[in-house]
Amino acid sequence: MSKKTVILGITGGIAAYKAAHVASSLVQSGHTVKVIMTEAATRFIAPLTFQTLSNQPVAIDMFDTPKRFDPAHIAYAQAADLIVIAPATANMIAKLALGLADDMISATVLASRAPVLIAPAMNANMYANPVVQQNLSLLKQRGVSIIEPETGFLACGAKGQGRLAAPERIISAINKLLAPGLDLAGWKVLITAGPTREPLDPVRFLSNRSTGRMGYALAAVAAQSGAQVTLVSGPTSLLVPPGVERISVATAEDMYRATKEHFPQASALVMAAAVADFRPKAYSPGKIKKKDGGELVLELERTVDILSSVAQIKQPHQLTIGFAAESAHLISRAREKLNQKQLDFIVANDITRTDAGFEAPTNEVTILWPDGRTEQLPLATKEKIAIWIWERAKKRREELLARLEK
Repeated sequence: MSKKTVILGITGGIAAYKAAHVASSLVQSGHTVKVIMTEAATRFIAPLTFQTLSNQPVAIDMFDTPKRFDPAHIAYAQAADLIVIAPATANMIAKLALGLADDMISATVLASRAPVLIAPAMNANMYANPVVQQNLSLLKQRGVSIIEPETGFLACGAKGQGRLAAPERIISAINKLLAPGLDLAGWKVLITAGPTREPLDPVRFLSNRSTGRMGYALAAVAAQSGAQVTLVSGPTSLLVPPGVERISVATAEDMYRATKEHFPQASALVMAAAVADFRPKAYSPGKIKKKDGGELVLELERTVDILSSVAQIKQPHQLTIGFAAESAHLISRAREKLNQKQLDFIVANDITRTDAGFEAPTNEVTILWPDGRTEQLPLATKEKIAIWIWERAKKRREELLARLEK
């Protein structure tokens, strides 16, 4: 996906601060972000925040003297590959539905031919109001993409549907609109994500630092691209991407059983989970207590190797894609795993890097292929890495199917 120019419109709602995460992620992905704020939005978050994140001036007043001859809203409209409004208030939604142009955001939308994505955020009763719903329906008919708000506690203290969609959902929707060529319609995708937990006693377990973000990004992109997605997820606080079926598991054994059950129907399996390699050999039904002067010796045993087990039942038309998270000898260990588990390709990353480890929002990976090729991908958000991985998976599967037809 080439670098694009995204116009990020921010209107006056308490959720305006979440737009900073969206702006930052887009910039890290290499896109140019031009921010427009309504006057009301500046009451919730300072324009300086977005100027710093985007390294671009922030537009507020439509009547500011432009730095060049072009009127500002026309220049922004012509530059846009995508216009995103997040949060979008009921007032802004009404303006867009009526075609008004009395502020910088609405005027830019009206003057641009770029696709528009809006993420509503407001009080639950306001969102449910028939007028707001009618305006949203009208915008949908005109081709505007809308990310429905989430249900939860609102700033007013009430609970209902009106919370701004999570930044990860907004970013995934943006990536989909910026990379419309990725079509996975007809695919049945199985993805594993997150850590596993291997219980030691009723209150303790062995686990790892995986957040599940890479696997969830892969699931979101696949679903947005038309695939039927099943996500086998270890414990994580992440929200399930729209259109994705999540199967929640805890242990490596749980993940193995769920993966084995759903793999025969899958077009592709992506093992992005950080599955524990070992588990306690003995589980204590009671909490293990400290002993004065004594040490606890913990005996471990190997967990099931999910990818190796799946390789035994893999069919010629199925893809299997693995991940190798290593702290040393990255390429050689990833190559060994690729060959041993008969993968179509493997995605390797160095977990010692703070900008590309488990807990980072970004990643830098190397893709290794069975024919000996290696492909280094640049540092990018995990959402963008997910798009790159699916682009390569699609090409690989097309090659496999072409071979089978001969």
